[in-house]
Amino acid sequence: MTQQPEGASEPHIRRAGSSSVLREVKVEDAVGMLLAHDLTQILPGAFKGRLFRKGHRVVPEDIPKLKDIGKEHLYVMELGAGDLHEDDAALRMAAALAGDRIRYGEPHEGKVTLKSAITGLASVAKEVVNAINGLGDIALATVATHTVVREGEAVAATRAIPLIVPEAKVAEVERIAARYRERNAGASPVDVRPLRKLRAGLLTTGSEVYSGRIADKFGPVVTAKLAALGSEVAEQRFAPDDRQTIVNEIHYFLRQGYDMILVTGGMSVDPDDRTPGAIADAGADIVSYGTPMLPGSMLLFGYLRDVPIFGLPGCVMHDPYTSFDVLLPRVLAGDRIVKEDIVAMGYGGLHRC
Repeated sequence: MTQQPEGASEPHIRRAGSSSVLREVKVEDAVGMLLAHDLTQILPGAFKGRLFRKGHRVVPEDIPKLKDIGKEHLYVMELGAGDLHEDDAALRMAAALAGDRIRYGEPHEGKVTLKSAITGLASVAKEVVNAINGLGDIALATVATHTVVREGEAVAATRAIPLIVPEAKVAEVERIAARYRERNAGASPVDVRPLRKLRAGLLTTGSEVYSGRIADKFGPVVTAKLAALGSEVAEQRFAPDDRQTIVNEIHYFLRQGYDMILVTGGMSVDPDDRTPGAIADAGADIVSYGTPMLPGSMLLFGYLRDVPIFGLPGCVMHDPYTSFDVLLPRVLAGDRIVKEDIVAMGYGGLHRC
């Protein structure tokens, strides 16, 4: 039987079936003992962070600092066989899940944040996330798969719920992650896919723009969206609302060898909107004309001799996030968009701008 330290209370936590013990000790009696968890200091408007790290051995000089953050008692812990401290549990989970383009640092208060090492598209296995969160005592929070993440942004976070975690739970996380890799050619459950740098041809339709009566608003917006993801509009051309002229311009872009073709304007169901029919006449295999997402329901997507081609509705000009912002990163990541991908955009696809 473990002898209780002088000045300690009765065991505060003893997990069922475990020999681990967490003891509450008066601050004055804690000198020489190891802290069971991180201690945070908050100075309103100035600082919030770790004052003492888990495992820190308390010295007499620490007592005033501990009292300054409101600590009259501390917790010291003796881990039993088969148990893990929260930090160790979170760190092992992060190591099991992270892919090659994920970086993470030290645990903090039982949490490890997994961050993207590049700007790319999050690749998160939903079934793995659900399986892990069904185990209890541990948690995994992630962004949705196909989310664009910038370098240094969080993709996921592992978390231990109690201070003491059964090692078997973490070992099961490691098995779940290993099985996923075996079934998916070595791919990791949490990773980021790089975006290709593509050169696009941009065709802006509309007689009012072609004639110079109004200024083009599509070009700057579309150019900025591509540039933000590392691609570029290599050339922009203009066409009136004439079906054959639009077809000719699309074929021109195809001859130039551009990686992607973007056609803007004339995407509604009005009789004088020629763009959807012109894209079809150009020979495109249309995956979908219309998406179950708002804004952006009138977007057209297809392939012309394996070159992705978009018909962009007017909302792309003025709404910050549309169906174009969903599909463009996936094309840049190399995905072959199919009808099922379009259908799936309805769930969570209402964006209140």
